[in-house]
Amino acid sequence: MSEHKSESRKVAGATYTRAGSEYFEKRTLKRSAGVWGLWGLAVAAVISGDFSGWNFGIDFAGFGGMLIAFVILVVMYYGMIFSIGEMASAMPHTGGAYSFARSAMGPWGGLVTGAAETIEYVATTAVIVYFSASYANGITSELLGLELPGWLWYLILYIAFIALNSAGAAISFRFAIIVSVISIAIILIFSAMAIFSGAFSWAALWDIAPDPGQTAFLPHGVLPILFALPFAMWFFLGIEELPLAAEESHNPTQDIPKAGFWARGTLIVTGLLVLFLNTGILGAEATGVAGEPLLDGFRAIVGDQLAAVLALFALIGLLASLQGIMFAYGRNMYSLSRAGYYPRFLSLTGKRQTPWVALVVGAAIGFIALIVLDVLASLDAEGAGSVAGAIVLNIAVWGAVLAYALQLISFMILRKKYPNADRPYRSPWGIPGAVVALVISALIFLGFLLNPTFGPAIIAIAIVYAIILLGFGLFFRHRLVLSPEEEYALSGGTHGDPQAEGYDAMEDEVFDGRR
Repeated sequence: MSEHKSESRKVAGATYTRAGSEYFEKRTLKRSAGVWGLWGLAVAAVISGDFSGWNFGIDFAGFGGMLIAFVILVVMYYGMIFSIGEMASAMPHTGGAYSFARSAMGPWGGLVTGAAETIEYVATTAVIVYFSASYANGITSELLGLELPGWLWYLILYIAFIALNSAGAAISFRFAIIVSVISIAIILIFSAMAIFSGAFSWAALWDIAPDPGQTAFLPHGVLPILFALPFAMWFFLGIEELPLAAEESHNPTQDIPKAGFWARGTLIVTGLLVLFLNTGILGAEATGVAGEPLLDGFRAIVGDQLAAVLALFALIGLLASLQGIMFAYGRNMYSLSRAGYYPRFLSLTGKRQTPWVALVVGAAIGFIALIVLDVLASLDAEGAGSVAGAIVLNIAVWGAVLAYALQLISFMILRKKYPNADRPYRSPWGIPGAVVALVISALIFLGFLLNPTFGPAIIAIAIVYAIILLGFGLFFRHRLVLSPEEEYALSGGTHGDPQAEGYDAMEDEVFDGRR
């Protein structure tokens, strides 16, 4: 490299250092996905929410309140996915939420939004590992007489899915399609059994005794609908990860919006089937407190004699989401570290061109969190232990809500800030749709603040954010790299498509003072 070339330059409140082509050669991804691979990824990431988690909203708001929450969430996700689809088509690189917010709100906005997604996906993966370990242990103890401690199941599951996600993007997308189809088939089989067995009862939807002055439809009144919204999110949480696959998609500008449309429709149908039929079999009161509602629904139809087989069905849905969400945190951490917001070694890719380092580090964080929660549970089963799993679940949802709101704000800013940027896909709902989705996400955020159950999750996230922001302000802000996400932002939307331009297209412009 010639000596006259500058090695660093301060731009937009951050200091960028020259990386060069060799830096990006060690951080390459492989294009492997078409529209159905992306559909499988989105559905796989979400589908476990149909098997468990969503039902706790019924305990808060009754079936009627949960149904209203579901409809509200459908509107929010339409507005949000349309907006994300437009931004992803304009910015076909892996950054996703971080990339959108970086262009709209600068490096600090990009970090805050990207970190929210990191928290969401790492915590969601931990929740799924937690439930999967419980199901897997139940199956092996029933069929093989083999019981393993929770920590060992966590380790087995993390290692197995790190290996799967590190084996190559093509394998990951193929696995996502297969487990998505199997999970949907399980839900359809359950639905047919519920309808034709005679076990479904319309009256069971309203069996929660209403509070004084309330109705069977809203047994606890209107306000608890706010508390049900975070649980209704489990029917859709994770679908927003699609832009993270941009650099592994053959045609991201067209296929990501298409995959989002079909995945959203799929999940609305499966969500409605489970919401109505599962509740109508168990009854609203029992459903609202069930740890494994779909499995309990199967048991109510066929009895306990097939419990291990039914648990295997539920485990398939969980493992589908484990693969999809692990893919998401790997790419999220990869993109932020490639740009220098996180330690750069996290973005290294191996021979199979997958971000294996980010996958391992994210798994280590989740594993440690689960061990800590297990220790709390053993020390105080009636206190901290009784809400341990819920804390991680709420951390995931709160991180998601924050990321959603910041992405919707970014969408509105970018429409004004970069009016002439190329947008191969445009949201049919435009800014009004983004505003509606933003209002709903703000309502969910309000529900978190008003519900004391969510307090520990908010405190945990505040601590994590304090550490991340302090590290960025003191260290990482002065060591950023011109990744495609940063190039797009600094060029006003004219640079940043690595498929067309390569990965270091703007370095000479910036470091030689031409920009």
